[in-house]
Order: sequence, then C-alpha cells, then structure tokens
Amino acid sequence: HVQLVESGGGSVQAGGSLRLSCAASGYTGSYCMGWYHQAPGKEREGVATMSPGGSRTTYADSVKGRFTISRDNYKQMAYLQMNSLKPEDTGVYYCAAGHWDDGNCVAAFLWGQGTQVTVS
Repeated sequence: HVQLVESGGGSVQAGGSLRLSCAASGYTGSYCMGWYHQAPGKEREGVATMSPGGSRTTYADSVKGRFTISRDNYKQMAYLQMNSLKPEDTGVYYCAAGHWDDGNCVAAFLWGQGTQVTVS
C-alpha cells in the first residue's frame, strides 16, 4: 500500500519561495503526479501536474511562471517549487498520484495528508 507524504510547507512573506516535497513509500513511476491547493473555505484545485516520465506538465493559470513541478522517479519523489508567493497561495497543498490521459492527470487515487502554506 503506497503512501504519499508531503513536507516543506511553512509561513513565508509575500514574494518569498518554498519548495514542497512529496515522498512515496513505493513505486509511482507509472503514474502522473500532481499538486493540489485547498484555500481556506474553498474546494481543492489542481495547481500542477506532471506525466509519468516527466516530459509533460500542466499548470493552473494562477501559478504559471511562478511554480514548477518536478519529479525524481528513482527516488519516488515529486516537488513543487513555489516562487513569488502571494497571499492567495495560502492553504493546504496536497500531492497525488493519478492516471495520465490525453495530456491530463486524472482520476487521482492516492493522496498525501497535505502540508500547510501560509503567505502573509
């Protein structure tokens, strides 16, 4: 039973940077990986996804040019580099594994517990 564990969240001033990490306890190389953001009082939304091999990515318009998703399939890790953070980036960030379908990471079936990011 593979588990995902996020880390790297914290509090930062607007304009700052954070790097989130997602560690998988087992093999996730066949799945796409995604990062999702849940702001206080709002539904969870997709932020960035990456194909299983790492050659393709998708980003929400709100983070394009600021966030970068990456993965290391040898280490079973996924990352989200967040730069130029804004107060609206505040919330819980989850990583998830899903199925890559026609350029999108869908049907996420494996979720981490989330890590809190606070931007002030």
